[in-house]
Amino acid sequence: MLLSDFDYELPEELIAQTPVMPRNASKLMVLDPVARTMAHRRFFELKDYLTPGDTLVFNDTRVMPARLIGKRETGGRAEVFLLRRLDFTRWETLVKPGKKLRPGTKIIFAADLSATVEDVTDFGGRIVAFDFRGVFEEILHRLGETPLPPYIHEQLADGERYQTVYAKEEGSAAAPTAGLHFTREQLDELSAMGINLGFLTLHVGLGTFRPVSVENVEDHVMHREYFTLPDGTADLIMRTKKAGKRVIAVGTTSVRTLEAAAAAPNLITGKSGSTDIFIKPGYEFKIVDAMVTNFHLPKSTLIMLVAAFAGREFVLDAYRRAVKERYRFFSFGDAMFIERKKIADGVFPS
Repeated sequence: MLLSDFDYELPEELIAQTPVMPRNASKLMVLDPVARTMAHRRFFELKDYLTPGDTLVFNDTRVMPARLIGKRETGGRAEVFLLRRLDFTRWETLVKPGKKLRPGTKIIFAADLSATVEDVTDFGGRIVAFDFRGVFEEILHRLGETPLPPYIHEQLADGERYQTVYAKEEGSAAAPTAGLHFTREQLDELSAMGINLGFLTLHVGLGTFRPVSVENVEDHVMHREYFTLPDGTADLIMRTKKAGKRVIAVGTTSVRTLEAAAAAPNLITGKSGSTDIFIKPGYEFKIVDAMVTNFHLPKSTLIMLVAAFAGREFVLDAYRRAVKERYRFFSFGDAMFIERKKIADGVFPS
């Protein structure tokens, strides 16, 4: 497969700069890969496609105030973007300006926080060791800024709009954006309908958004991300499967976690660890029956995952339709609901 196989034309004005209000007023494109149909609804109508006993699985990670602005000891601005904690003091980071922040460079953020660049990573980032007085998390919340993706240029009036309403476990560099559409009231409504709500954690890092820089997709290497699938959520999924109901992943991060934790088709247990799973066309799904997802960047691993789920040509047709219908794209954009159904001979559409 070639990287160009996952490209599409997107007018810049369709990249959503601000979230809609309320959260679940966004558009919802409903895809049926077997009938090859596309329905245009609103996100609050998602309930029309769910039945009692289905299980929605959410990623409850919370975005860190991961952007720190300081000055080099020798002078000049320095920006450090936290990606992943390695130990008590050391983090994997992205930095600006990269050429000036070589190993040995010291950065001052405040009287109680400084850092020293230790090493360069294989993806061009930096390993940074922090020196601090007090509790690092408290200092980070005082000094850090919640990062937004680089394609969002508008200031966000309320930082909580880049958090899901169920965000709990802090550790992500970016939000699991499919979950941004849900309101607390909608979750309560779904629960009252008999829809099960399960939670897992995958701390979103560089692996989700790292650009694919190779033309042969098979040569791309994903970055590892930490996840936890609680025993209770795994048990809920197994009960759902046994009852013949659907496991519906909310977002590509939930899809990746469930598939990484699966022991075999329709078999999963609680698990913690890190994953670099790369889901692309040809992948055989073990756990996920349907998914809620946003519209993703061209040539990204995220659109490859969706193409693996519903068929590349059909997904690209849906994206072209979304452009024609003026859907909003990316983090603050609109959503899709896709059910992965078997056709008569038991083979999924390609």
